[in-house]
Amino acid sequence: MIALDTNILARFLLNNDAGQARAAAHLLAQKQTFTAPLSVMLELVWVLKVNGCAREEIAKGLRLLFGLSNFKPRQFEALCYALQWFEQGMDFGDALHLAQSTDEERFCTFDKPLGKLAKSLGAMPKVDVLRA
Repeated sequence: MIALDTNILARFLLNNDAGQARAAAHLLAQKQTFTAPLSVMLELVWVLKVNGCAREEIAKGLRLLFGLSNFKPRQFEALCYALQWFEQGMDFGDALHLAQSTDEERFCTFDKPLGKLAKSLGAMPKVDVLRA
């Protein structure tokens, strides 16, 4: 398996550097299996956002990557939960933190909007908002 850096995935999706986009597409077309750690996927969402992509475009790009038969990102189940919550309005970083905590009893935060949104989405684990 070959691990990919954020810039490979970003060039593939953004196509904002023709040479690098071609090279990334050529690499991903090979009969190899590719992966990416969660940190790369989190950074990818940030890079797409900084490059002006809307939430819907970011979600579409992630779904495109997830649909590649030779792309197997780490902790795929957590990524799928995070993507689902992101599409419903949650910050991707928060969604990923929560998705990686599904085996836990509770997720504690000071972030009131996260607590409210997680509750409305039925996200698990239960999010407890602490008061200072």
